Amino acid sequence: MSIQLTESVKNMLVETARKLKGAFKRRFQAQTVLELGHGGSLLAQKELGWDRGTIRKGLKELKSDITCIDNYSARGRKKIEKKLPSLLTDIKSLVDSQSQIDPSFKSERLYTRLSAAEVRKQLIKQFGYTDKELPTNETIRLKLNELKYSLKRVAKTKPKKN
Repeated sequence: MSIQLTESVKNMLVETARKLKGAFKRRFQAQTVLELGHGGSLLAQKELGWDRGTIRKGLKELKSDITCIDNYSARGRKKIEKKLPSLLTDIKSLVDSQSQIDPSFKSERLYTRLSAAEVRKQLIKQFGYTDKELPTNETIRLKLNELKYSLKRVAKTKPKKN
């Protein structure tokens, strides 16, 4: 027996699932799959675009009546400050001696002559960091921006024309 879903029913199911989050979404998808009957999981994947892993988790939650708690905050890479707590203070002590304030006093940014690659080299040379433990040049550039440093060439003074 093959179950046919009309376009309006598909749209209603997809839209409802899209509005729900977490355990509510899994429960809704599992109940829908159970109503579709045998092969409902495969049909939901093909016709509705739902993930079968999510459906499987929802079915287990529905059968056991135990809701899994999602720990989204534990996902992803941690900030480099967690791994190397003294990195920002070391960067600041390096760059402060090579920085100057905005000459027009229009912003609070500090301009430095050191590039992110040079800061990285100096961290290895002066503070004993290893190449592997330090983040990439791009990450150091972002940390310099967070510390309100900006890489800018120092403007040369031009003589006045007569």
